[in-house]
Amino acid sequence: MARLARPKPNPESLSVGALLTALVALGQISTSIYIPSLPFLVDALDTTAAGVNLTLSMFLFGFALCQLVYGPLSDRFGRRPVLVVGVGLYVLASFACVFATSIDMLIAGRLVQGLTACSGPVLGRAIVRDIYGPTRSARVLAMIGVALAISPAVAPIIGGYLQLWFGWRANFVFLGLVGVAILAAVTALLAETNPYRDPRALDAGRLIDAARSLVTDRRYWGYTLPVGLVFAGLMAFTAGSPFVFIDGLGMSPERFGMLSVFNVLGFVVGSLAAVRLTQRFGIDRLLLAGVGLSLAGGGVMAAIAATGHVSIVAVIAPMMVFAVGLGIVLPNGIAGALAPFPKVAGTASAVLGFVQMTVAAGVAAAVGRFAPTSPLPMALAIALTSAAAVAAFIGLVWRSRSATPHPHPGDPPPSARSER
Repeated sequence: MARLARPKPNPESLSVGALLTALVALGQISTSIYIPSLPFLVDALDTTAAGVNLTLSMFLFGFALCQLVYGPLSDRFGRRPVLVVGVGLYVLASFACVFATSIDMLIAGRLVQGLTACSGPVLGRAIVRDIYGPTRSARVLAMIGVALAISPAVAPIIGGYLQLWFGWRANFVFLGLVGVAILAAVTALLAETNPYRDPRALDAGRLIDAARSLVTDRRYWGYTLPVGLVFAGLMAFTAGSPFVFIDGLGMSPERFGMLSVFNVLGFVVGSLAAVRLTQRFGIDRLLLAGVGLSLAGGGVMAAIAATGHVSIVAVIAPMMVFAVGLGIVLPNGIAGALAPFPKVAGTASAVLGFVQMTVAAGVAAAVGRFAPTSPLPMALAIALTSAAAVAAFIGLVWRSRSATPHPHPGDPPPSARSER
């Protein structure tokens, strides 16, 4: 007698919430776990700091590119089957990086890893939108952000000790095992959440219509660009800080990994503020505060770096302020961008992720081209991307508030909230 399929947990259960957090965190873990190893890859693979930073920027580029594939696929076939394939390929790509013998092979492996890792965040965000709807998504994403803050705090510490004990290849063994665990959890816990599976979602005409509805929506860009630009500031720090602290200030990789705790503390404060204050003040007001804090942190860091002063405090203290803003911007910006698009939430999430990671890849590559032990290029990149985020949000969203009254603070206008 055939065994009956075991029922899946409630989509709003704690176990599914933990899985969604892990899915959204997959990109961050894949980015931050090997950061303490970056300076050591220069000698290990006989390359330069710019070459090593290409392993980060190409990962981000691959991560950006394939989101445009996973989103429409999930609108057509459902979130769960696409997620199973994406995470399964991520496991293979992670173990392939273990065997790289040159910087070109590692760059190629990281590109493929990025192409597959993006299935977790893009579909995880879409699943949150499926389960919780437009009004609850910002709060849920902020709660996930609080838990998510654990990954960029713990991953560099783990990576620092893996580098110390086993060398850089151990980081990719760890990522492969994380992928295996996530794949098992998806199979066991996740039911299909997409109620709008569209047989024509992959039709060229339908894709063009969906893309047009996104790219012509000023408010969509007003939320998407701040997410991408502020995240790019974080990637500027990720690309530049190991060389500043390990090569410039002589820190050990495990001690450098521990510095991530300070940034994560700032991110947690911002995420908790988003959880508690978004419903009270609305998405728009919180987002304006978030981009303002990020600009304040980046501006102070750049001003100090311009004087030639280099110290841990001079970089980490303003970076914590930036991270508070980041913790506010990400959940509110994502929720604001996805809210008007329930029937193409996968595509909307994919385009947002593409913009976010493409901008981040360009900024990370640019930082790697300059003096690696100086904090100035990194700090200028953080300040400039934050300033651009402020300008984008004010120009595309904030100024339109008085012209189009909203029924709730930060909600899209009634015409935008209709299902497209």
